[in-house]
Amino acid sequence: MTDGRRHIGTAERRARLALRHRLAGPARAASPEEVAASLVALHGTDPAAVHLAVAARLADPAKAVRETERALYEDGTLVRMHGMRHTVFVFPTELTAVVHASTGLAVAARERARLVKDMASAGAPDAAWLAEVEEATLAALARRGQATAAELAADEPRLREQFAYAAGKSYEGVHTVSTRLLRLLGVEGKVVRGRPLGSWTSSQFRWAPAPAHPELDVAGAQAGLLGRWLRACGPATEADLKWWTGWRVTEVRRALSAIGAREVVLDEGTGYVAGGDTAPVAAPEEPWAALLPALDPTAMGWQQRDWYLDPALRPLLFDRSGNVGPTVWWNGRVVGGWAQRADGEIVWRIPEEGVRREAGSEVAAEAGRLGGLLGETRITPRFRTPLERELTA
Repeated sequence: MTDGRRHIGTAERRARLALRHRLAGPARAASPEEVAASLVALHGTDPAAVHLAVAARLADPAKAVRETERALYEDGTLVRMHGMRHTVFVFPTELTAVVHASTGLAVAARERARLVKDMASAGAPDAAWLAEVEEATLAALARRGQATAAELAADEPRLREQFAYAAGKSYEGVHTVSTRLLRLLGVEGKVVRGRPLGSWTSSQFRWAPAPAHPELDVAGAQAGLLGRWLRACGPATEADLKWWTGWRVTEVRRALSAIGAREVVLDEGTGYVAGGDTAPVAAPEEPWAALLPALDPTAMGWQQRDWYLDPALRPLLFDRSGNVGPTVWWNGRVVGGWAQRADGEIVWRIPEEGVRREAGSEVAAEAGRLGGLLGETRITPRFRTPLERELTA
């Protein structure tokens, strides 16, 4: 105890991660819904990464693709839409209202104002015209159930209108109304990403109406989301919380107070856990390894990562924008990276020789599990990183 606050060291943080993120063998989940509930949200920018993040946490990874598609596109128990930090996530459908109110409303207001301003600067039609197109587009989508942008443009031809963007600037270009408007409707929580056009690895997708949800109080929704996240990822610093949510620091502090979060002492300084979550957590009895995909929510879960990621590995595993590539984990920390070669072989590298000797057989077993899941499927991360490129060269 320090000043009445409990110290939670690196070993316990790794133990919490192993169990609560469903990575240690006994903690693995039975369904994609259990995985998403345990993590709060999966990064949804790369569709293949969603399925692989689920597979890494299922007791039976062979079911990952089939069951994730069921949850997303048949039962609707998971939804893929914009959320924290203006990023696409997959999360339990019952969280739609919480995510929309806590993180989407402020971003949506800025995005709509920006779109109207950009169109006005280009001499394109005004906000009233845009509202008409929006109404017609949503009506067409409701009739179709799911549709591509091209299919919606066949129903509402004004979606094909184009306007110049940033004329005279180095980054000037031409935008199509459909591209900007559909993205805006996604941020506003009116549409979501539907079934992909090709296989589960395809980045081309259909749009679908968003699940109906009530409009919640912003402060209450923020408290609810932060409470869930702390139970999944706590302890965390204020900087971690601000980064993951994308909120202002005043909003983070208000939510921490509302949920009765408890201060603890971390090696990095002050951290927070959810109320009632200060009891010690023991590490799993058996050692464990995991191969997590690019943009995995565990690797991307905290802003301050030294407690599970050697800083020397960062240049190998992250791109210049801060997107993580495929990672190899051993007992709660990142120890290397992996990739799939053109012939389908799963290859991996652990730079530290001692860890390589200790973890090699477990990592090889995980590589075998992953190779069995992928079969003839080939994957390439959307954001490529130095080690992934090197392993596939």
